[in-house]
Amino acid sequence: MIATQPLTDKLSSEQYLKDEQKSLVKREYINGEVYEMAGASSNHVTIAGNIFFLLKSHLRRSNCRVYISDMKVKIDHLNVFYYPDVIVTCSEEDKSLNYYKKQPQIIIEVLSDSTESFDRGDKFADYRSIETLQEYLLISQTKKRLDLFTKKDNNAWELTSFSEGENFRLNSINFTCEVTDIYEDI
Repeated sequence: MIATQPLTDKLSSEQYLKDEQKSLVKREYINGEVYEMAGASSNHVTIAGNIFFLLKSHLRRSNCRVYISDMKVKIDHLNVFYYPDVIVTCSEEDKSLNYYKKQPQIIIEVLSDSTESFDRGDKFADYRSIETLQEYLLISQTKKRLDLFTKKDNNAWELTSFSEGENFRLNSINFTCEVTDIYEDI
């Protein structure tokens, strides 16, 4: 979640990373400005945990890795660090980066009332500039609905929505599950 006002004067990305390693709260970084993130609801954490578990189980013994909420995504050319809810990366370079990843294939955000417009708007615009990103999944907390944006050959993004009773698929990692699996225990 992004606060409406930056917390400090502009910081270098190096200083942000240094500070972030000892910070007690997560903070996103947008071109020199740092924004504190709010805590998540029980539903938010459960949904993120469910999709992480399903993906982790699917990707066992593969070249891909899945990360949940505490792993940053760095977008070099925009000078940005975000904390997506879940990411999947199959990049060899990313395996050597300890505090952030730069080449995700999949980014997943669990929507909150306070973050939905940012996740669908400016944040998605920033994410689309990541060359390796193939799929961007938005998961609603308030209804059993997923919005999957898939990158096409012409770099356009196609939206497909899924709801309760349907299966959805992440093509880039050959993953399929029922929408209801993501909402287990909700």
